[in-house]
Amino acid sequence: MRSALLLVVAAACAPYPQRVNQPVTIPNNANIPQLEGADAAAAQQAEYAQLRYSADSVYALAIRGCQPGICDAIGRGEIVLGMSPDQVMAAAKTGPQAWVVRRFDGFGTMVPASQSATPYDRVGQVMVVQLDQGRAAVVSRRGPQGIMVASTPQDQTTQARARAQAEALVREGDDLVAANDMAGALNRYDRASVLDPDQPEIEYKAARLLDLQLRPQEALMRYQRFLLSMELERIRAQGEANARLAEAIALAQQRVIVLRGEVPR
Repeated sequence: MRSALLLVVAAACAPYPQRVNQPVTIPNNANIPQLEGADAAAAQQAEYAQLRYSADSVYALAIRGCQPGICDAIGRGEIVLGMSPDQVMAAAKTGPQAWVVRRFDGFGTMVPASQSATPYDRVGQVMVVQLDQGRAAVVSRRGPQGIMVASTPQDQTTQARARAQAEALVREGDDLVAANDMAGALNRYDRASVLDPDQPEIEYKAARLLDLQLRPQEALMRYQRFLLSMELERIRAQGEANARLAEAIALAQQRVIVLRGEVPR
């Protein structure tokens, strides 16, 4: 009994074991989502910073000593003819990583480095920039109505771009007529007429569709607009250059006479 009591007392008086905050050992192949997520975010931020630094550097080079017209285009974010590759990149707000540049014998091309992340300027999606003596000579973009190509200063005007879009819409309308989609074709012709109101053939195409759809009031108005825009005296003076429109003019004149009798007063 005495020995048992001594054992209990000795155990009670023994010092408590000390706890030491030792570092946690992590195996090399351990999966730690928190650290991986932090590392991925840090890597993404570093990549973004590098891209931003690159784009800023290109912009600084692009505006150094540039001509006023080129500088204005860079400021509004539009690629124009005569730009250097740096200026093209700056106008599209991109760095070298966004492009593949090939040069050969004074000529060259700039194409997007990735088809899933093609550069844009204020006009549209940039498909290719062709260089002549280190300067942009041809700019091809993809717009709502297809590929738009600028190869002369006149092509860069707002009016020229509108005309190009109108021509693409007319081609779409012609294809829809061939597919017997008259409503879709009329939609394209109407939109083309807004973009290029001085093009008489658009009015004639729209008038013919309205006429076929038995919409005399609208058809009459479009026939009259067509005839007014043709300026018949000037057309006759040009002779064969506009002979292809002679049949359209004659038919439009006939339909105006007929429709005037059909339209209720």
